[in-house]
Amino acid sequence: MTISIAHLGPSGTYSEQAAVAYANILHQQTKQEPILCPYPSIAKTLKAIATHQVDLAVVPVENSIEGSVAVTLDMLWQLDILRINLALVLPIAHTLLSHADSLANIETVYSHPQALAQCQGWLEQFLPRVELIPTNSTTEALQKLGEGSNAGAVASPRAAQLYNIPILASSINDYAENCTRFWVLALSESTIGSHTSLAFSTRANIPGALVQPLQVFAKRGINLSRIESRPSKRSLGDYLFFIDLEGNTTSPSVQAAIAELAMHTEILKIFGSYNVLSLTKN
Repeated sequence: MTISIAHLGPSGTYSEQAAVAYANILHQQTKQEPILCPYPSIAKTLKAIATHQVDLAVVPVENSIEGSVAVTLDMLWQLDILRINLALVLPIAHTLLSHADSLANIETVYSHPQALAQCQGWLEQFLPRVELIPTNSTTEALQKLGEGSNAGAVASPRAAQLYNIPILASSINDYAENCTRFWVLALSESTIGSHTSLAFSTRANIPGALVQPLQVFAKRGINLSRIESRPSKRSLGDYLFFIDLEGNTTSPSVQAAIAELAMHTEILKIFGSYNVLSLTKN
């Protein structure tokens, strides 16, 4: 049986790079050749697995410079049936691609909003008067780069090779240690791993509404590696809270914490336990 993996496309995106790395891992484990399935947005990537079009999905969830990918968190909460099976940490090295003769000729730069933000300082220093235009993915931006065009795109070195577009500048992200964390999502539950992710809403916006849930973990010595709030979209000032903790759902202390947490929350969703794998630059 062939395994299909959805990711943000088209070919050349960092999401595809993470998906390729995971496909290679699956190939080594199963001896099968997974099929990569590109989708035009993160939302459509997640809907594809939720509607059984594919078996797995690889989506970005957090960047070390720009923080969380809001659409991934929001869709994970809304779709409700997706479970995290693995986290992949991919080093990110942005380049500026263009057919223009020099930086002085660049008039417009296209890319995904996260990529533009990760290169904001470089763009302000070297291309201060250039118009920045967001696209659905770093690779989609390359469609704007015709021969003789004065447009540029922030994308990966791999994309430059795939589409045969010259690199005008390399390593343009503002911080050298730039990396993005991706989640491998499935419809099946994972209980083995070093981390567990969950999210909850509180019953009311009152003093202590968040403190009580957090104390559930603190008093058991469970470390929280990330906590993030997202608007619930029900009313202004009403939030959901996403938490990553160190431990898995087979641990008695984590099980006890989750059981008590349910007493202090309105809705509680457990997205699964998983390991974190660091990838290397291609």
